[in-house]
Amino acid sequence: MSQEYQHLYHEFGPLYDENSKILILGSFPSVKSREVNFYYGHPQNRFWRIIRAIFDEKVYDEAMNGGAVALPENFEEKKRLILENHLALWDTIDQCSIIGSQDSTIKDVKVSDFPALLSKCDIVKICCNGTASYNFFMKYAYENVKKYYTGSGGKVPDIVKLPSTSPANAAWRLPRLIEAWSKEIQKK
Repeated sequence: MSQEYQHLYHEFGPLYDENSKILILGSFPSVKSREVNFYYGHPQNRFWRIIRAIFDEKVYDEAMNGGAVALPENFEEKKRLILENHLALWDTIDQCSIIGSQDSTIKDVKVSDFPALLSKCDIVKICCNGTASYNFFMKYAYENVKKYYTGSGGKVPDIVKLPSTSPANAAWRLPRLIEAWSKEIQKK
């Protein structure tokens, strides 16, 4: 059965506070994330496991030795993991037409309002979760972000493309993802 395009809006805002230093960007919420109204809602997406391992030495050691990493128990624990570690979460795309969760079908893009977020915290690095996120950011948002920093006299943050945490990125096993991500997102 073929699916049809839906024009969708990002239904939940960025997760950040005034202490956020690293902005982690996805492209647009998946079907599962839209269902739970929060970031990385698919239980097989490895994002939350990676973040737990980076900021918990015991979990890191277990994961690097092939052990399982449990998801954070609830939204509050996920929010705490992000905010206590000076991170921020958002997506490049505020609205688009898309089939299901397939980034390759995205069209009719309206980008998120980056200046509004960047004016509220001191972001020094932007980490894109996967190639699609990076490509959408560079195509639709980078010039606007650069213009914002040029106008405010600030330095444009480093832009980093990280390997996707999606279960579709099967070539990257969890320990390898944790290692790659921890090089860019480190304990403060």
